[in-house]
Amino acid sequence: MRAQDGTPMSPGHSHVSCARHTPNECPAVREVLNRIGDKWSVLVVVLLGHETRRFSELRRMIEGISQRMLTLTLKGLERDGLVTRTVYPTIPPRVEYRLTQLGRSLLTPIKGLETWARKNRQNIQSARETYDAKESSNRALVIAAGR
Repeated sequence: MRAQDGTPMSPGHSHVSCARHTPNECPAVREVLNRIGDKWSVLVVVLLGHETRRFSELRRMIEGISQRMLTLTLKGLERDGLVTRTVYPTIPPRVEYRLTQLGRSLLTPIKGLETWARKNRQNIQSARETYDAKESSNRALVIAAGR
C-alpha cells in the first residue's frame, strides 16, 4: 500500500503526512508543539542542556517564573520523556533534573530556531514597524471619519 504521495506505508497504516492536515488531525504533533511551544519549556530545556541542575538553581536562572509554574513545566517535560528527575534521600531532599537522550535531541531543532530568529530579527522588526505604522494610520482614518 502507498500513501497519496507514493511513499510506501506499513500494513494497517491509513493516514498520510501531518503536513497535509490541520493540527486537529495530527494530535501527536499538536501535543508535542503544545509542550515545547509554551512560555517556559524551551528555556528549561536549553538551561539543562548537557548539565544536571537542581530545582532551586533553575528557579534562580529563570527570571519571572513562579515555583508552581516551574514545577508544572518540569512535570510536563518529565511526562513527555524529555527530562528525568532524581530525588536524593537527604534532609532536606535534594532533587536534580537532567535531559534524557530524547530531551537532548530537542537541542538541535531549538538551536536551528535560535539561528533562524537571530538571522531574521531585523526583518521581523522591520515588518512589525511597517505593520504598526499602517495600523496607526488606519486608526487615525477611522477616528477622522467618525467626526
